[in-house]
Amino acid sequence: MEIELLKFKIAPEYREQYIQRDAEIWTAALANYPGFIGKELWINPNDSTELVMVIRWKTRKQWKSIPSEEIDAITQRFDQELGFSYEMVESSEYQVRKFPHSD
Repeated sequence: MEIELLKFKIAPEYREQYIQRDAEIWTAALANYPGFIGKELWINPNDSTELVMVIRWKTRKQWKSIPSEEIDAITQRFDQELGFSYEMVESSEYQVRKFPHSD
């Protein structure tokens, strides 16, 4: 499994609107692509401007096979419908390794 980790800065007064639009646009769009497992959104209790998204993919190949023009189109729609600015401050990826339990 691959993890896509995204960190955003958003004005606190727009946070809930951002979360709702993200679910309606981004999560709904990603769910149509092969390999998408799910997405979590984490709110930092110590920084009201910080949101972290953890998006799970079956494989990196499936994740990266989404055409960039489709990502651009989703981004454009999201930004237009959102109506306020936000900043992506981190974009990282991680590979999940599972180890057997030794009980």
